[in-house]
Amino acid sequence: MKNETAEFCVKRLGKIEGQVRGVSRMIEEKRYCIDLLTQIAAIRAALRKVEEAVLKDHVSHCIAHAMASGNAAEQSKKVAELMDVIERSNR
Repeated sequence: MKNETAEFCVKRLGKIEGQVRGVSRMIEEKRYCIDLLTQIAAIRAALRKVEEAVLKDHVSHCIAHAMASGNAAEQSKKVAELMDVIERSNR
């Protein structure tokens, strides 16, 4: 993973961690459901940004390297891994 991608992800995950703690407090305080749902949606959106950054990094490095290698088995393996993770993330 590129350094800038890792830095972005670590920062973003730190913010997400704070958001999750905030939602936990909101639940303990019995806050309004719509406010909770709004915060949960924001957390999911933030996690998607992290996921997108990792995916872009993977494609630009691991997939690109496999394609440039000319190794058909490695290419198939990397594409299958990618399709599997995309399928799981869409469930």
